Amino acid sequence: QEGMPQTLRSTSMFTPCGFSPHLHTSKEDEQGGLIFQDGNLTSASLDALIQHLIPTTDYYPEKAYIFTFLLSSRLFIEPHELLSRVCHKCIEQQRLDDPVLDKARIRKFGPKILQLLTEWTETFPYDFQEERMIGHLKDMIHRIAPCDEAYWKKMNQLLQTLNQKLATLSHGQEGIVKINAAVSDKLVAFKNKPPSIQREILSVCSDPYTLAQQLTHVELERLSHIGPEEFVQAFVHKDPLDGTKTCFSEQKKTSNLEAYVKWFNRLCYLVATEICMPAKKKQRAQVIEFFIDVARECFNIGNFNSLMAIISGMNMSPVSRLKKTWSKVKTAKFYILEHQMDPTGNFYNYRTALRGAAHRSLTAHSNREKIVIPFFSLLIKDIYFLNEGCANRLPNGHVNFEKFLELAKQVGEFITWKQVECPFEQDANIIHYLHTAPIFTEDGLYLASYESESPENQTEKDRWKSLR
Repeated sequence: QEGMPQTLRSTSMFTPCGFSPHLHTSKEDEQGGLIFQDGNLTSASLDALIQHLIPTTDYYPEKAYIFTFLLSSRLFIEPHELLSRVCHKCIEQQRLDDPVLDKARIRKFGPKILQLLTEWTETFPYDFQEERMIGHLKDMIHRIAPCDEAYWKKMNQLLQTLNQKLATLSHGQEGIVKINAAVSDKLVAFKNKPPSIQREILSVCSDPYTLAQQLTHVELERLSHIGPEEFVQAFVHKDPLDGTKTCFSEQKKTSNLEAYVKWFNRLCYLVATEICMPAKKKQRAQVIEFFIDVARECFNIGNFNSLMAIISGMNMSPVSRLKKTWSKVKTAKFYILEHQMDPTGNFYNYRTALRGAAHRSLTAHSNREKIVIPFFSLLIKDIYFLNEGCANRLPNGHVNFEKFLELAKQVGEFITWKQVECPFEQDANIIHYLHTAPIFTEDGLYLASYESESPENQTEKDRWKSLR
């Protein structure tokens, strides 16, 4: 079991469960090209899966199926292509091209197709940044609208909500781009001690509770921009049935995911910079103890990503080599936290803590208890292994739907977590500092570290010499 991603069970709305209401007695059962095993859809041809997505007058796909298929189908077919096929099949099946429409029939079908389009726009809004997607959407409504005035209203509502969502998301993206540009200029390779005017974290925020809460603000803000599809798009390979191109011929749409990983790295370096900067040992020890308290508070909040970044920053060699400084620190609390995030046994301790937080989140009465911010690079690694570990298609060319149910479970849970509203008051000053305070490069950190406590052995002496 080592190395296989362990997953959490959650009863979120996305968690797929058996698709067919009656459990089949036989091991395998086929309905319209869909293969079921023990009541769960396990594989099917792409065509059969697309057909299964399409509502009719008396059928509507399960929510879990819609999410799983829309999430994973992009490995085989681009979203605009999928929507185009869905619309064509609806037109055929509901005879929407007939000169005289069967109004009674379309009134039964209309609400269902509107519901499907609504779910798609709500869960995967980034798909609709493409003109073609909006085109298919409008075309569909134009065809059914003559049968019921209310359909126009529904469409306007849908488009308005979508526009607002995309505007918020792109505003967030622009904000992140601006911040990243500001930060990259500030990677400081200090040749010597930084000037004393450099503000330090304790002058901006000396209360560990407050800092942990502001870090949680930053995390939730950045998480909110990540679309579920980015997890799939990060690992797009060529589809074996389509030897010519990957599904995403344009650049992989994973910019929010990448920006979030950059934030983690920035926080590691910021912690290390703050510790290596002070000239006096006593001050350095004070900063270490402060960050230990911040990390512990992050753990209590359920913010495992900031927690891991802080621990990683403290474990960077320029920091961990400061023996004299560490001798002044009460380290017991630090070791407890380190133990929680210990990678042994595929991060067994962390996964146990995460399950605890996930469980608390499900039964929460307040937003504060709902917070679960997973250690993000491990989540990506789990999804990566799940993706590498089994094929997207079976030897007969069928889509391996079982794999995508597992994928949807992991991504679906993440979506539930990223939707939590941050319950803490925002402090713009602290957040600005977290995003813009200058940080040392790796060389800068070593220089500052050797300035603080001189090199112990030949290797360090040589390194110091070459840096100077």
